Amino acid sequence: MSRAFDGLREGLEDALAYAKGEPGRAVASQVAADRVDVAAIRVAMGLSQPAFAKTFAVSLSTVRKWEQGQRVPSGPARVLLRVMERDPQAVRRALEG
Repeated sequence: MSRAFDGLREGLEDALAYAKGEPGRAVASQVAADRVDVAAIRVAMGLSQPAFAKTFAVSLSTVRKWEQGQRVPSGPARVLLRVMERDPQAVRRALEG
């Protein structure tokens, strides 16, 4: 058959062998997401957990879970935390109007 078909067939055979737990050429990789250290950001801003939660309109429970690693900030919260990490005063200025 064609080289493209042979490549697809070979890939599917490798995937099937991997799913069955058979040793083969398949390589599995895990990529760790870049961790956001919420506690360090909060402390650098001089805020308690309740003050941080109130200032940034998230629940105190969420802040605690982020800091304990039980939850991971995502989406807009993650972006805002990254900005806070790099330039906390920019965030304060934006919030003050």
